[in-house]
Amino acid sequence: MHAGPATPEALLITGTVGVGKTTTAWAIGEHLQELGIPHAVIDLDELRRGWPAPAGDPFNLELELTNLASVAKNYRAAGAIRVVASGVVESRAAVRRYESAVAMPLKLCRLKTDLERVRARLTERHPPGPDRDWHLRRSGELDLILDAGLDGDCELVDPALDAPAQVARRVLRAIGWTYSV
Repeated sequence: MHAGPATPEALLITGTVGVGKTTTAWAIGEHLQELGIPHAVIDLDELRRGWPAPAGDPFNLELELTNLASVAKNYRAAGAIRVVASGVVESRAAVRRYESAVAMPLKLCRLKTDLERVRARLTERHPPGPDRDWHLRRSGELDLILDAGLDGDCELVDPALDAPAQVARRVLRAIGWTYSV
């Protein structure tokens, strides 16, 4: 038997590129597993990975949301009562679309830290070239977009200086999944 409530609920972890969204989601999944709480962890980047993206939808948002609806439905049918997704969501209006796709209440947490830390991580992660340059440039652009689009609408957690398991526990506390801390 698991330690948490039976009411299904989802968490979307957002933030700029390279801030640690996917790593944090995986750590939350490990923690939920330790507690025996049925769950799923979804990397939204993988649900939109397709080329070419349609004109007017450069990040394949529509494909991502369609895939998320199908995948979340399958996980719920398999017994998941927690769905943890990691990806970029830029506005409160977009959050409502994600909540509709997962078909359960959705909590939002933004990872935010010093951009120099993010850029150092991106520099380590990507080899020199256009892809790295794009990510470095996008990190600052996206941070500003998130500041404007989500200001005050989500929990904020700084992932700097903590191991992923500690960041995961801080996120869980911030969103009120206190049974799992």
